[in-house]
Amino acid sequence: IHPGYGFLSESPAFAQACQDAGITFVGPTVANLKTFADKTTARVAAIAAGVPVVPGTDEPVISVAKAQEFVDEYGLPVIIKAAMGGGGKGMRVVRKISDLAPFFESASSEAKAAFGDGSVFLERYVERPRHIEVQIIGDGKGNAVHLWERDCSVQRRYQKVIEIAPAWSLDMALRKQLHADALRLMKGANYLNAGTVEFLVDAEGRYYFIEVNPRIQVEHTVTEEVTGIDLVQAQMRIASGASLEDVGLVQDRISARGIAVQCRVTTENPERNFAPDTGTLSVYRHSAGYGMRQDGIGYSGMTVTPYYDSLLVKYTARGATWEEVNRRMRRALQEARIRGVQTNIPFLLNVLTHPTFEKGIVTTGFIDDHPELTKFTGRKWDFASASQTDMEKVLQVEKLIRYMANLAVNGHPSELGANPARLTNSHAAVPAPSTHLLPKEEGVIHGKPGGWRKILLEQGPDGYAKAVREHKGLLIMDTTWRDAHQSLLATRMRTADIVKAAPYTNAALSNAFSLEMWGGATFDVAMRFLHESPWTRLEKLRALTPDVPFQMLLRGANAVGYTNYPDNLVYKFCKEAKDAGIDIFRVFDSLNYIDNLKLGIEAAKAAGGFVEAAICYTGDISDPKKGKYTLDYYLDYAKQLAELGVHSIAIKDMAGLLKPRAATMLVSALRKELPDMPIHVHTHDTAGSGLASMLAAAEAGADIVDVAIDALSGLTSQPSMGALAAVTQGTDLSIGVTVDALEPLNAYWEQVRTMYAPFESGQLSGSSDVYKNEIPGGQYTNLLFQASQLGLGDRWVEVKRKYAQANLLLGDIPKVTPSSKVVGDLAQFMVAQKLEPDQVLSQAESLAFPDSVVSYLQGAIGVPPGGFPEPLRSKVLAGRALPDGSKMYAGRPGATMPDYDFESAKAALLPKYPSISDQDVLAYALYPQVFRDWQDHRAVYGDVGELATELFLNPMAVGDEVELQAAEGRSFIVKLVSKGEPDENGLREVIMELNGERWFVPVTDTSVVSTSKREKAPSDDRGSVGAPMPGVVVDVKVKAGDEIREGEPLVVLSAMKMETVIPAPASGTISRLLVTAGDKVEGNDLLAQINIVK
Repeated sequence: IHPGYGFLSESPAFAQACQDAGITFVGPTVANLKTFADKTTARVAAIAAGVPVVPGTDEPVISVAKAQEFVDEYGLPVIIKAAMGGGGKGMRVVRKISDLAPFFESASSEAKAAFGDGSVFLERYVERPRHIEVQIIGDGKGNAVHLWERDCSVQRRYQKVIEIAPAWSLDMALRKQLHADALRLMKGANYLNAGTVEFLVDAEGRYYFIEVNPRIQVEHTVTEEVTGIDLVQAQMRIASGASLEDVGLVQDRISARGIAVQCRVTTENPERNFAPDTGTLSVYRHSAGYGMRQDGIGYSGMTVTPYYDSLLVKYTARGATWEEVNRRMRRALQEARIRGVQTNIPFLLNVLTHPTFEKGIVTTGFIDDHPELTKFTGRKWDFASASQTDMEKVLQVEKLIRYMANLAVNGHPSELGANPARLTNSHAAVPAPSTHLLPKEEGVIHGKPGGWRKILLEQGPDGYAKAVREHKGLLIMDTTWRDAHQSLLATRMRTADIVKAAPYTNAALSNAFSLEMWGGATFDVAMRFLHESPWTRLEKLRALTPDVPFQMLLRGANAVGYTNYPDNLVYKFCKEAKDAGIDIFRVFDSLNYIDNLKLGIEAAKAAGGFVEAAICYTGDISDPKKGKYTLDYYLDYAKQLAELGVHSIAIKDMAGLLKPRAATMLVSALRKELPDMPIHVHTHDTAGSGLASMLAAAEAGADIVDVAIDALSGLTSQPSMGALAAVTQGTDLSIGVTVDALEPLNAYWEQVRTMYAPFESGQLSGSSDVYKNEIPGGQYTNLLFQASQLGLGDRWVEVKRKYAQANLLLGDIPKVTPSSKVVGDLAQFMVAQKLEPDQVLSQAESLAFPDSVVSYLQGAIGVPPGGFPEPLRSKVLAGRALPDGSKMYAGRPGATMPDYDFESAKAALLPKYPSISDQDVLAYALYPQVFRDWQDHRAVYGDVGELATELFLNPMAVGDEVELQAAEGRSFIVKLVSKGEPDENGLREVIMELNGERWFVPVTDTSVVSTSKREKAPSDDRGSVGAPMPGVVVDVKVKAGDEIREGEPLVVLSAMKMETVIPAPASGTISRLLVTAGDKVEGNDLLAQINIVK
């Protein structure tokens, strides 16, 4: 029996049992084990052999009192060690007398659990020594040889991490002394077989015996590599009776050639105090080659359980010099592919690349002295391969494969809004349009160096505004990269597809005023649904589109969010956006509330941006009978904006209500009133009259109009760019772009749009009823999707009718995010609750209005034109108050908010997200939960923004083979081989092939997770509180037994970004609470039961 290097290898009882049974024990004699397995008797033997020892107890210590006596004599610090075993078990360093008793008890208890014997002994603790051990083999007859020594100083909690043979930086005289003392001790004991004599060497070169390990050790591989001797074979042969000479173990012939290093690869997470990790090895592949050795038992598909030691494989590198062997080991660890469980490889790389380790002399305190070694998230290594310079890149492919496997099993979450019936099995990539296809028409210069952006950069915002007014033709803003896909595809367009179009767009549209490509809903959707960084999108596109100004949509005091923020946050956001590549800020307020708008204007100006203030257009100025939004209203508002020093004014027609005649009236009046101000007109083509309105505006004096590439134009998007190019060509209104130049770009977007078919609203034609319901184009498709998610898809006509009613109930307000969300939430609430306007008014005190409606009436997003509607506001706010007790906000809601503390926020985020940037902190400040969810998704699935859209959207089927491009020039052929049957926990083993190598990926099948039907709220029981609509419980304000009053909040429910506070329908006591945060509920599910006070 060869006992390996487990605990039984040092057990005299086990060796005796083998002997009694007539079985050869491959190891020391029973007498040897009795001497050396017990560290106290080993110490006595060392003293007898004249080997220096650290002052310590000569026999096991069994009480705290005896330990106290030793400390009284020798002082602190001392080390407590298990008498009957090693491996760091039962070891404690006592530096304070108050720790002696508890450390003694815990060490004894740990030793008892590990070795079956709780005996311990004490030694004076040597601070920061080197740990040197000498490998010995004896024949049991008083003969022994040494196989040189090993340096095992790199330790963590007394367990060896990296071992080196020989200890090449050791003084030769000291080395000879250690060899001689080790041999004298083992020869005197008639030692049989392999063993190791271990020493501590202090800073002055003094050495002390600490123990004998009477067995083969984990690190024996480094000795084998430098001596050329197979230690385990030698053990076997000596156990079977061979002499040292028979085995070739003659001292004069044993030498150490070169240097070897061993690293122990374990399934532990160093960043979590080396907590063991378990799971399936998705892939298990080593970097093999000259000078590299692997000793391990892993394989792809193996399950790592918590029941055994976490050691998975030992890497041993050999080289002629220290620099060579260290470089070889680093390369092997970099190229190791052990995936599916956490390993300590990043920690080992941190050690190997540390300047102190690279010098070759470390002490046992090295790891303790450098706690940063255990941190690798966000750490950058100076490696030649870009894919190995940090852990995010190292694990990129594994995480993307996990995403693809999960998508193949579970599909997309319903929140993404992808219609599964429209997903395809196609994984064909859409090629980018080539700039070589650009025509060279006479009089039109495509790709002119610098484009219009050159003017902006050289002359600044004022010079740019002047150049726009002096320009003879019509300028355009292309909305393809933002509003167009927001309006048609629920803002689901991914960065990867825009990036492909960027070089051609930069050349073809170099005559454009701007590209709208950021802000608005794109910011939160990028994180929330696409799991991308909005900042990365901006920076990537800026690098590829240097000649066209970038324009973003800024929601005034709301920045790119749906709520109020501290002023300093809005200023910092604008500054960061400008630095990252934004040139033009279109600033608006959803209620045309000048105080909110003023903050956004001032923040954008302070950032150095070109500021375009927007007038949110609603109503119909061409109809004298149409409400309060008259020509005079808009002119007065425009003059207020001009007084704020803006560089241009935009007419922002969110719903496509600006009829051609109205466009002529409004633009003509503005041009007369503000002759030097650039005028920019934006509309949506919902009714089909968008192009006519844009032409009318241009003829009336507008400088810029908004259009979209043909493939993403029309319906709720902007009018067609190609159509405008065609009808203005050869006229004074020429836009400087030809249909021929747009053709390759349009062909690209036509193909891309087919991939996004799952997000199409299903709208096949224009809808002239927009003149009645006034639903903004950007909201139209989102509202249709939300209605479907809430089970109201078959009542879409009713939802649109209710939208118009809700708008009037709320005071006939301009409708754009976030005010449009208020109207949409109220409309869907009315449909779900089957409410007519008169019922809303009469029941306003008791209805569970959506949060957005209550906040609006409290003044949270500003003051609407003409003030708030009464008596609705007074009724809704009865019993509802702001956190400070007041009924509503006075003035601009964000004006009294304290500054956002960015430093504290970053400090709080760093422990969980070590590589967080200032841009990330801004994203968190704007959308805390969305940011956290995105980061959690990224931790599991990596940066899925790097996936091609055809892989991100379309699940693979068994047998599918696709190309995964992880980086430029680095691609993999991925095949889905099989999806195993789910086990009792719903876990499926998905087998994939990556370049022919099998990966085993465990995926939880969410469809087999059992879900119980919830109890429904009886309609005739006032104390039964039911969910007004399907959604997710995001907060519970009460607990069972609480006494509550009518109107107090019970539960906060979220459905499709709409949060609703469910109030108590009556006063009483909570007798039952049936939900908790995170629960999904259906409409009318029972949330709580109230015992009503009579």
